[in-house]
Amino acid sequence: MSPDHTAAVRDLLAFYLEAGVDALLAEAPRDRLRPEEAAEPADGAAAAAAAATAWTSPPAAPRRPGVGMAAERPASARPASPAPAAPAAPDEAVMAAREAARTAATLDDLAAILAGFEGCALKATANKLCFADGKPGAPLMLVGEAPGRDEDLEGLPFVGRSGKLLDRMLAAIGIDRHGPVETAAYIANTVPWRPPGNRTPTPIETQTCLPFIRRQIELADPAVLVCLGAPAAQALIGTKEGIMKTRGRWFTYHTGRREIRAIATFHPAYLLRQPLAKRLAWRDFLAVKAALAEAAARGRGGA
Repeated sequence: MSPDHTAAVRDLLAFYLEAGVDALLAEAPRDRLRPEEAAEPADGAAAAAAAATAWTSPPAAPRRPGVGMAAERPASARPASPAPAAPAAPDEAVMAAREAARTAATLDDLAAILAGFEGCALKATANKLCFADGKPGAPLMLVGEAPGRDEDLEGLPFVGRSGKLLDRMLAAIGIDRHGPVETAAYIANTVPWRPPGNRTPTPIETQTCLPFIRRQIELADPAVLVCLGAPAAQALIGTKEGIMKTRGRWFTYHTGRREIRAIATFHPAYLLRQPLAKRLAWRDFLAVKAALAEAAARGRGGA
């Protein structure tokens, strides 16, 4: 391989790692939403054997610590048998999630229920549940889409590069996620388990987890809700538009008990890729600051 090709391959691998593609699953793509008998490769037994080898054989060379699922979850911690299967039909998984979420009386109850929930297949591939971070009872709650690699390792949302940027953005309006509750934030995701390779959660995965985040918002009872990115805004606010048309606008989020002011803005991961959008995000955060001050003046979430 020529030096030019070596550099190109190295840059490509660095790009994949930065994007969250850090676990090799198989040589060929595989549709995991199809039944096993329908998902066999076209070339039959030989391809099936090759896929089986890719799943079961150890890597040819040791991987750098912290990269790949082998480093993220020690072999001794892996289940000896496959994880419990999700309910047979998507509707059953969503109904099971609704029933489970409804029984939670506190955020601690909800975290325990979610940790034992087997209706979402993402739980089997994730290292840890990323339930929440920050201060319960804070006037500000922020919700993103799903955990990344760093979050999956620590079991907390927004602790990687996106989280560090988010902390700086919050500090600029006087908010510290771990500060006094009056100026703190409570942070979560619509999906609490990391999708493999940081892929986008499927609609079924999002809908299955939606009852839990809705109950989490209801129990956290913030004065202001911020949706970080279009997926969170679409799941919680119900908007069908992209983030460029949604950001900066105020919506009403209904918990079932009361109404919460909600706004959408860019996800910090997007701002890392598109720094020029930070000026728009700054406007959104200034609007959040004003809304928090207004809520505090009228007695936290009052009419």
